[in-house]
Amino acid sequence: MKRNLHKFIIILTIILFDLSAYSQITGGFYGMKKLKRVDNATILEYAKKYNMPLAETFVLDTAYTTVLTSFDTTKFKEQIKNHYQPLQVLYYNKTGQLESFQINCYAGGFPNLDWNRNGIMTTFPPKQQAPLDKIIPLDTLLKYLDPLPQTKKTFIKDYDFTVVVFWSIFMGRQSKRLIHIVQENTQMKGKKRIKMIYVNTDNFFVSRLE
Repeated sequence: MKRNLHKFIIILTIILFDLSAYSQITGGFYGMKKLKRVDNATILEYAKKYNMPLAETFVLDTAYTTVLTSFDTTKFKEQIKNHYQPLQVLYYNKTGQLESFQINCYAGGFPNLDWNRNGIMTTFPPKQQAPLDKIIPLDTLLKYLDPLPQTKKTFIKDYDFTVVVFWSIFMGRQSKRLIHIVQENTQMKGKKRIKMIYVNTDNFFVSRLE
């Protein structure tokens, strides 16, 4: 029963996402592609195309859903929905807690998502966009990031901020634009030490709908 409820939430999230900005009619304007399972070679191909360092590229393990389904939906409905979004940027501070959280459904904009709405990307870390929460600390998230062959092991404790970018091939140019904007924003880091992590989510979403 609980699994079915959470499956309903992810389906509803995608439906609401479609109705708010990415319906079948408008999806082409946003550059969306068909959601389908992809292999590592395809992920790496797009990582290069979108200018992501291969050493910092991961895949979201489909088991990550066990974390999101462990929360009481009556208390954490909004937080769960936010962490299910296909495009996310999570800025974790040195203690492993969220200090800034950016997600697609708060961005607005047409025909492209406006990640800099209200000038939130003019500082590092960015100003608050999506509500902050504590349900997915960094050490929990890292357990569900699967490395690709080219991924290099790093020690997160050596950095002041860890920036985790959730992207997907099916989100098309919206993923590419987000990655570019986030990379531009990191140029404002000053003396802060930053670790970038890029996480592909295509297969995660495919698995949730199977």
